[in-house]
Amino acid sequence: MNIKNLNKIMVQTMQKVYFLGIGGIGMSALARYYRKRGAEVYGYDRTQSPLTEELESEGIHIHYEERVPPLESGKVDLCIYTPAIPKTNREFLYFEQSGIPFIKRSQALGMIANDKICFAVAGTHGKTSITSILAHIFHENRPITAFIGGISNNYNTNFIDNEKAYTVIVEADEFDRSFLSLEPDFAVITAIDADHLDIYGNKQQLQKSFNEFASRINPAGFLVTKPQLARTIAARCKVKTYSLNNPQTDYHIKKLRIGDKKLCFDLVTPHIIIKDILFEKIGLHNLENAVAAAAICDLEGIGHTTIKRQLESYKGVKRRFEYIIQREDFIYIDDYAHHPQEITACVKSIRTMYPNKKLCGVFQPHLFSRTRDFADDFARSLELLDTVVLLDIYPARELPIEGVDSQMLLDKIKKTEKILVNKENLIANLKNINPEILVTMGAGDIDRLVDKIKNAFTL
Repeated sequence: MNIKNLNKIMVQTMQKVYFLGIGGIGMSALARYYRKRGAEVYGYDRTQSPLTEELESEGIHIHYEERVPPLESGKVDLCIYTPAIPKTNREFLYFEQSGIPFIKRSQALGMIANDKICFAVAGTHGKTSITSILAHIFHENRPITAFIGGISNNYNTNFIDNEKAYTVIVEADEFDRSFLSLEPDFAVITAIDADHLDIYGNKQQLQKSFNEFASRINPAGFLVTKPQLARTIAARCKVKTYSLNNPQTDYHIKKLRIGDKKLCFDLVTPHIIIKDILFEKIGLHNLENAVAAAAICDLEGIGHTTIKRQLESYKGVKRRFEYIIQREDFIYIDDYAHHPQEITACVKSIRTMYPNKKLCGVFQPHLFSRTRDFADDFARSLELLDTVVLLDIYPARELPIEGVDSQMLLDKIKKTEKILVNKENLIANLKNINPEILVTMGAGDIDRLVDKIKNAFTL
């Protein structure tokens, strides 16, 4: 069914909703939205996970094998699918031909968000952290609905909701041009680095898509972005700039002090300096993300006292520079980094905070196409580690590409301390390395190994 035939109110109030690929972080937040509003929610995913188990405990019905028809209990009112679902999936083919309203996740999200005051966070890096910080600050100030692309450590969920909310905070995903379903009133664009070239083909097309997103921002609103992007993005709204410590930007920090478990800094705004903010030690790149979130809140008129208090109580997002073990003799950090720029930012943050400790990194490449497209860049970013441990490529939605594998990437890394291992013998190899600091990175299923590594290195 064509989306033009669907009324926004209909999409928001459907009573039996099915999710094709319900285990994804964005899909699960939408599933929680419908469940919270009293709908019967059903779904399929290929793999059971801690997140799908949580959804089931919340009363959502999930199965893990393709079924045609998907439900024995009759038709659903609406099916929402993730573009990561293969078009050969039997359930996808069923819904495509069924006549049941069948829309992408981004289209459903747009219909929910666009008739409220929408704050959208876009960019090839940092979206989830900024969205979660923004939601945490706003949550103290007014009723909100927030769709976060990760699990907030403050709320232990990717979905924050008040049914009376007139403010919606969303992560605006550039994958498959999904963010073009949004019409935000305020937006952040963090970075436009080449990525998702399997979708866009080249960086020029990616830039074009971000320009189109910027053109959709309410002219009466604001875009917050980096100064170099402000010069290239064509936006109709007002533009404010942010950075970590560039004094030429509207929002930045100064007087950074790195403590044992906290970062302390002053936040410079166009009107006032918010002094002596204490922030969890969750990476300098996340400190810059905090500046972006604070800028949006300042522009929206949220008080500086609230901004400071909420930044100081912010506890991060799971798998975003997340401390798993923090001892004097051993530190273990887990991070979602899966792009060369993200790996570089993660490793440099660790180096800045722990300059005298040896750093071992375990990286699971994500997608054959991304590994092929950025192999040299991955090699240079991984060379910032003292010891490199590679896992096999996580294929996600892709089939193998001839000549593209982790051995190919390993050969490009100009380090002597480098190995390729499989998941089964990872911990034994890490025990032999005996690192002072360990970081695991990747967007595949490397998160399934975190607890095993934690148990192996817990005294």
